[in-house]
Amino acid sequence: MATPTLAAKLGTTTHLSPLLRKARGLGLGPRELEMLAAQRGCRHYSDGTEPKQPLAAEIDFSNEELAIALLSTALYYNPHSIRCGAAMLGAVGNSPRRLAHLAVLERGVVPVRYVAEAGRRFEPKNAFWQELLDALPPAPAPRSGVMPHPTRFVAMTGFTRQGPGLWIEWQRPSRPSGKS
Repeated sequence: MATPTLAAKLGTTTHLSPLLRKARGLGLGPRELEMLAAQRGCRHYSDGTEPKQPLAAEIDFSNEELAIALLSTALYYNPHSIRCGAAMLGAVGNSPRRLAHLAVLERGVVPVRYVAEAGRRFEPKNAFWQELLDALPPAPAPRSGVMPHPTRFVAMTGFTRQGPGLWIEWQRPSRPSGKS
């Protein structure tokens, strides 16, 4: 039995994704998209098998495209890909308007809105999340249990150097050394 797509799990029709076709043209299948996210700074999602040489340059496949591809409803359902996509969605330098445009083109508004709402909840002072939500059209909430729990998009601890206390950090790509 074939693994269902995220669209099937959400109860919608799977479409032919131009963005995933572009990715395949660059040699990026589902596994390579996750590896590219790790190469671009999502080290917390690395399994250590990523090649040293980048699988694709940002000029050929932007961080916005990578985020939306990983959250694509046309991909086979994989919570790990969704978590990688959530991290890439919050990458420094991403354009909320471009992300929203790509989400609409790729029929990915439901997962992108879900992640953005989680981002706004965990980072209420980060205007990026509200700008992204404002740029997205309304969409229904995803079916319960399909998307990873919002806490899977953050690192949390109940103990800090100062003692007990809640510390939360959105998981996003770290900047590679030498880049600002």
